[in-house]
Amino acid sequence: MPETPPTTPRHRPSPLADRVAAQARRKLRARRQCAQGVWLGVGMMGLVGWSVAVPTLLGAGLGIWLDSSYPGGRSWTLALLMAGLTLGCLNAWMWVAREHRAIGDDQEDDDV
Repeated sequence: MPETPPTTPRHRPSPLADRVAAQARRKLRARRQCAQGVWLGVGMMGLVGWSVAVPTLLGAGLGIWLDSSYPGGRSWTLALLMAGLTLGCLNAWMWVAREHRAIGDDQEDDDV
């Protein structure tokens, strides 16, 4: 009767192996999306810049119009410029936070 090797119970891969496998999957996906990633990054910078610039310029323009139409002791230009800048920064922050969550969700999907 031939000898059979002792059977060992199947073990789940170690946590280190899981992390290495997830990182390898992310790298492979990044290589596939490399060209898109560069333009996506440039587009994201432009989008964040415009999301701050447009409300700031609109606030300044409205403030200049109010100051010329209704002269008074207050500077509508400065007040609306700051309001537009604040609104633009909040808008950019929310956009970047949403993209950060999407990236985190993708990484969690890879880890599972």
